[in-house]
Amino acid sequence: MSMAQQAAPAVTAPPAPGPKGTDGRTTRRPLALRLLARPEVGVFLGAVAVFVFFLIAAPAVRDGSSMANILYQSSTIGIMALPVALLMIGGEFDLSSGVAVITSALTASMISYQLTMNVWAGVIAALAVSLAVGLLNGWMLVRTGLPSFLVTLGTFLILQGVNLAVTKLITGNVATDDISDMDGFGQAKAIFASSFGIGGVQVKITVVWWLVFAALATWVLLRTRYGNWVFAVGGNQESARAVGVPVTFTKISLFMLVGFGAWFVGMHQLFSFNTVQSGEGVGQELIYIAAAVIGGCLLTGGYGSAIGPVFGAFMFGMVQQGIVYAGWNPDWFKAFLGVMLLGATLINLWVRRTATRR
Repeated sequence: MSMAQQAAPAVTAPPAPGPKGTDGRTTRRPLALRLLARPEVGVFLGAVAVFVFFLIAAPAVRDGSSMANILYQSSTIGIMALPVALLMIGGEFDLSSGVAVITSALTASMISYQLTMNVWAGVIAALAVSLAVGLLNGWMLVRTGLPSFLVTLGTFLILQGVNLAVTKLITGNVATDDISDMDGFGQAKAIFASSFGIGGVQVKITVVWWLVFAALATWVLLRTRYGNWVFAVGGNQESARAVGVPVTFTKISLFMLVGFGAWFVGMHQLFSFNTVQSGEGVGQELIYIAAAVIGGCLLTGGYGSAIGPVFGAFMFGMVQQGIVYAGWNPDWFKAFLGVMLLGATLINLWVRRTATRR
C-alpha cells in the first residue's frame, strides 16, 4: 500500500475550556486580607477612632492651635519611636533610650557653658557621646550574647546615675545653667526647636523632622538592602548569618540609630527650655517602646513598619492632650496608655491571624 493510501491519523478536537482548578497556593487573597497583612493598618484604624472620640468629647481639640500642640507632643515621642521600632524589627529593644536623651542634652549644655564654647561644640560632642552609647550597647550585645533587656538595663542604670552625679559635681545643682545667651544658640534653636506659621497657627519644627525621618525610615526598610538585613536578623539571626547578612554590623548600627534619635530629641529639649533637669527621662523608654508596639512592631522581631509607630505616637499625643482639653483628671493618662497598649496588642494579634488565614 502506498503512502497516499494510508489512512490519515484521526484528529481529536481539544476539550472545551472549563473552569480552572485552583488550590490554596494559587488563590489570590481578597484585597481586605492583603491590607490587614500590613502592620500599620490596625494602628491607623485605632488612631482614627481615638481622634474621632476626642473630637466629640473635647471640642477644644477642633481648634488649629490645639491640633498643633497635639502634633508637637506626638512628634517628640515619634522621633524616638522610629529608631526604637527599627531596633525592635531587628529583634532587640533599648531600655536606656529615655535617659540617653537627657545624657545628650546634659553633655551639650555643660560642654558649651562650662568650657565657654560655641554651643555647636557641645552639640557635636553630644552626638559623639550618643553614638558611643549606642555603639557600646550593640557591641556588648553581639560580644556577650546577653539579651538586650539585660545589656540596656545596665546602661539605663549607669546613665541615670551619671546624669545626676556629674551634673551636681560640675554645676552644683540638679539642672544645667541657662545657655540662651551663648554664641550659636539662635542657629541651633532654629534647627532643633523653632516654630513656623501655617494659617495663623504656630507649628513646631519637630513635626516636620518627625515626618521626614518617618519617610526616610520607610524608604530604608522597603527599598534598600539594609532594610532587608533588618528584617532578616529580626526574623532568624542564624539563618540571616548563613546567607551572608552582616548580623554584627546590623545590630550595632540599629543601636547607634537609637543613639542618634536620643541626640536629636535631647537637642530639641535643650534648645526649647535652655536648661536641662538631670533626673528626667526615666520612664520615657517605655513610652517609645509602647508607641512602636502599638504601631505593629513585635517584641520577637522580624515584623513591623516605620509608618505604624507614626500613628502610635499620634495616639499617645492625642490621648495626652485630649484628656487635658476634655477637662478630665490627667492622672488617667497612664491608665489610658495601658488600655491602648493592651488593645493594640490584641488587635495586632487578630490582624495577623486573620491576614494569614487561608
